[in-house]
Amino acid sequence: MKKTFLILGCCALLAGCGSNERADGYDKAYDSNAVAEEEKGIAPAPSAEEATDAAAPAEADAGVADNAEAAATTDGADKEAAQSESFEKGESLIASSDCLSCHQIDKKLVGPAYKDVAKKYEATEKNIDYLSSKIIQGGAGVWGQIPMTPHPDLSKENASEMVKYILSLNN
Repeated sequence: MKKTFLILGCCALLAGCGSNERADGYDKAYDSNAVAEEEKGIAPAPSAEEATDAAAPAEADAGVADNAEAAATTDGADKEAAQSESFEKGESLIASSDCLSCHQIDKKLVGPAYKDVAKKYEATEKNIDYLSSKIIQGGAGVWGQIPMTPHPDLSKENASEMVKYILSLNN
């Protein structure tokens, strides 16, 4: 009788460990044969005016070049300010949710540390979409068998802001 229960228990354990749940969601997001929509597009041909402008010799003095550099510097500063505001939004969203009960910035608690996530994933649109969906849908298997709580009430935009903040910690 003990042998029967032992054999049945081992079979149940093997059947439970052989689940493909992790592979389905994870592999779909990282299928090497999948081509992103951006990679399919072809750049439009330049118009006749653009072609003649490119062919004409450029005559620029140092003052114009300095103005262009100053504008580029200002644009770069504006972009950095906008990025930091975006990251601050993600940080505040994380602080106001239940994320910090399982995650810390640099320490593993129940879930992985945010810096570990940032080291594993590059800040690409594909990764941002994948991680945003993991926040909303929850799941287990990528960082261990303890499932992450789903957050179905969280919007895709807010989840993306949270992910952008987390991935910014790698810099």
